[in-house]
Amino acid sequence: MSSMWDDRYSAQSYAYGTEPNDFLKSVAGRIPAGPVLCLAEGQGRNAVYLASLGHDVLAVDQSSVGLDRARELAASRGLMIATEVADLSNFIIEPGRWSGIIAIFAHLPPALRSRVFAAAVRGLARGGAFVLEAYRPKQLEYDTGGPKDVSMLMSLAALRAELAGLRIEHGVETEREVHEGEYHHGHSAVVQILAFKP
Repeated sequence: MSSMWDDRYSAQSYAYGTEPNDFLKSVAGRIPAGPVLCLAEGQGRNAVYLASLGHDVLAVDQSSVGLDRARELAASRGLMIATEVADLSNFIIEPGRWSGIIAIFAHLPPALRSRVFAAAVRGLARGGAFVLEAYRPKQLEYDTGGPKDVSMLMSLAALRAELAGLRIEHGVETEREVHEGEYHHGHSAVVQILAFKP
């Protein structure tokens, strides 16, 4: 699987652009000071943005090519991020460690997703924030980005169950224009979550 991502991330342009996700940008001020974990972070646009706000950021992705580009992007802005090449099925989210955990378009098979998100709930420190934007099944009608496998798309109802233990402050299914590089481009059906560890 990582070879597909390695291929995508080795192109000259950044596959999803170099600017942070709009939803993350809109809520980033709510993430408490401290370390932030970015799951399936690819080429680092969100990690670099969070580093610019003063967070110590760890970007995790299965593609070493993507994370090389993430470090380049950080360096080009005079910033530093930590990176770890890992398959999320093997990555250990340390309990109680993180002020923020970010999952932006981190589409995983359902069994793995529920395991990773349960670990993310445990991984947040008290008061820590979980930020997610993902495509939902209606996205298949638009073909403007995301997986073609409906099982990897997310619904608010399923996410509420998978994130049990967090207080969901903002949880919506909505449609919006997404313009993030060449792979996320156009009218999109998304689910957004901002949640906190009590």
